[in-house]
Parts: sequence; structure tokens; C-alpha cells
Amino acid sequence: MALTTTLDMLRKAQEHHYAVGAFNVENMEMAQAIIGAAEELRAPVILQTTPSTVKYAGTALYQANVAALAREASVPVAMHLDHGSSYELCVSALRAGYTSIMIDGSKLPLDENIALTRLVSEMCAVVGVPVEGEIGRVGGKEDDLEDEGGYTIPEEAVRFEKESGLFSMAVGVGTAHGFYKETPVLNKELITTLRGMLTAPMVLHGASGLSDEDVRDCIARGICKVNFATELRAAYTKAVREVLADPSVIDPKAYGKAGRAAVKELVKSRMLVCGCDGRA
Repeated sequence: MALTTTLDMLRKAQEHHYAVGAFNVENMEMAQAIIGAAEELRAPVILQTTPSTVKYAGTALYQANVAALAREASVPVAMHLDHGSSYELCVSALRAGYTSIMIDGSKLPLDENIALTRLVSEMCAVVGVPVEGEIGRVGGKEDDLEDEGGYTIPEEAVRFEKESGLFSMAVGVGTAHGFYKETPVLNKELITTLRGMLTAPMVLHGASGLSDEDVRDCIARGICKVNFATELRAAYTKAVREVLADPSVIDPKAYGKAGRAAVKELVKSRMLVCGCDGRA
């Protein structure tokens, strides 16, 4: 089927108290793995790319790759720009055919974040594409950006939702991008509080390395989109390295196949934790 937006996906997840897994994709094999996992589990799925990923090969190439795979799939597939770093990048992704856009103005003062998110939301609304905004930074490292993070202030989140025109909201509750060096301290009560004050679907970034129990608890409290990136890259790279330990291997398909299989199994396990299996 054709690529779909995240509108129905996240509304259904919010209504029925599960989350849709959103998985960062770096190449064809990872895209095949993610959609293959979704097909096997009959799960809706979001594939997403960061600014550094699209800088590597361009929004058009990644969109075309995922769109081609989605056309052969029998489950809903959305293509999302993760951590859109500028209005111009959001325009590029939208023109390429992305069906969901994130503009990350979380480092800006609240008024500027609202203005930027509103600008992108107004543009995307013309073609019916939903926008994810972020308030309360998520710590750790994503691409080349490193941040100490911060918790979302509920009153600011209410204003952000009201004035920015966003569809979904990434909230800061103690998670971080990358692998955790120490056990994260999640403010789960903050999720409960935000859920009671907001109507927008809430997004959890930095889920790689969280325990299954923590992810399930965050979902039970109101999270309905969960992002996974770092652990997918690690699984793919580990599998490739194992194959390339044999110096006689020179066929890219041999190690690509190994990376694809590793990512597929990991994605399936994360979909089961999110509870989106059987929801397509």
C-alpha cells in the first residue's frame, strides 16, 4: 500500500493504550528488516531518518526506498523526519514525500519554539501531513548534537500544544539519546500528569537501552509513539562485523543479509513491548 501518515496510527494507539514503534533507518537492509518485522507481526510502523542520515544520501533517496517497500507491504507504513533541524529541511522532506514531519525547536526559547513549530505545522497542514514538536529536551547524543536534556514543564506543554499547531509532542521525562551509561531516572508521574493535560499524542524519544518494563509503564501512562535508533545501529553493525571477521567475505549481500536479520529480530521484540502487534 502507499505510505500513510501517522494521524490514524497514533490516534488509534492513544485510544487503545498501546504505542507504535518508530525505527530509524540508515540503509535499504534496515528498511527491509523493519517493514518485514511489521508484516510478520501485523503491526503499523514508522520508519524515520535523522538530519545526518538525509545529509548522507538525501531525503528523496530514502523516501523512494521506503515508499517502494511500503507499496509491497500489507500493513500501514509511515515515513517520518526525525529531529528536523530547520524549516528548510522540513520543506525538503515534505517535497520528497515524507508523510510525517518533526521540527525540533526544543533548544530555542519557548516563544521561538512555538513560532517555528507553527510555521512548519501551517506548511504541512496544506497537504495533510502531521507535525511532531518537542518541548523539554531529551538528553544524550543524537547525530552530532549532544545535550544534557531537561524535563517538560506541564504548563509550557499546554501552551505549546495550544499555540503551535502540532499533532504530536515529544516530551522530556528523563530519557536520553544513545546508550545509557547509568540507569536512567524516568519521571513517569510526569507522563501521567501530561496525559491529563494534553490532547496531543505523546512521543518517547531515547528508548534504546530502556528496560521492557519501563517502556511498557510509559505506554500505560500515555505514551503512544516510541522511538528506537541507537540499538538498531548497534545490532546491524555487530552482525556485519561478525561476518566480516572472515577475510574471504567480499560480497556486500552476505554481510548486508546478516545485518538485516539482526535488525528484524530486534524490531520484532520492540514491537511486542509496544503492544502494536496485531494492530494493522
